[in-house]
Amino acid sequence: MTRTTRLTATRLDAAARFIWTSGRVFEQRRFAHLFGAEPDPAGVLAALNAHHSPDGLFAYGLEPDVRGPASQPIAVPTALLAMEEAGVLDDTRAHLVCDWLAGVAAPDGGVPVALPSLRPYPRPPFMPLPEDGAKPVGELLATGQIVAPLLRQGIEHPWLTAATAFCRTAVENLRETHPYEAGAALRFLDAVPDTAWARDAAARLGALVREQRIVLLDPARPEEARIAPGYAPGEHHLPHDYARTPDSLACDWFTEQELTRGLDHLAAAQQPDGGWQIHWARWSASTESEARPGVTLQALITLRAYDDASGS
Repeated sequence: MTRTTRLTATRLDAAARFIWTSGRVFEQRRFAHLFGAEPDPAGVLAALNAHHSPDGLFAYGLEPDVRGPASQPIAVPTALLAMEEAGVLDDTRAHLVCDWLAGVAAPDGGVPVALPSLRPYPRPPFMPLPEDGAKPVGELLATGQIVAPLLRQGIEHPWLTAATAFCRTAVENLRETHPYEAGAALRFLDAVPDTAWARDAAARLGALVREQRIVLLDPARPEEARIAPGYAPGEHHLPHDYARTPDSLACDWFTEQELTRGLDHLAAAQQPDGGWQIHWARWSASTESEARPGVTLQALITLRAYDDASGS
């Protein structure tokens, strides 16, 4: 395979300037751990601990679209991925997370995106909340992203067993979907131990993604992709948004040319300030500025992963 370098030293230096200028402590610590001279897991954990909430999990804008002091399920994937990156997602920390999730989950193990406790605080208009006192309804969008890193770390917990079964059933029953839900399903499939089932389920999911045109296969032809209802204008997902790493099951969904076009587009999308833009609805200037460093880190991680694979 021909060596490809999209994450050049110039591009990385520009991203570093952006993160050191505009990133929160959380993203700066992650960047230092992932791209600095030496890993710094203690720094990542210290930054994450600042987001601990009184109810036992994570809040205070860890997920920029979720404000306030009340923990929300949709903030959990960010915390788990940071702990996994830092190598500190051990049984003790994972079980604390799972115990909390068990308390907010539906009987089938699925967790909602957000809880009624978010209602007093600012939130985006695209995040509906359940009514106070309503029974929780699990969603694949939240549950799939949460389960994935726990499965990769081999965590065992009664809630995780139920949540894994919930995700498996939800994936098997997918008919109409949208990019963020399909992405959460894919994260789950990439992590689930039953690899034979995961391959078959991923093939069906990939067919849905292509048939429903919820992936932009050619950035020069945006009219060929469908924007899902409720999404912002231009809020497309490209092949690498599903296949974030070259070992993802989603790589089989796309031709080499389709993946290459998407990755080239991602590299070229770096802004003059060194960061990458968000593509979802900009409902708050402050949350947009807080979200861009995380989007930038994901772009760097994706580009580096494919660069490394091309040189192997």
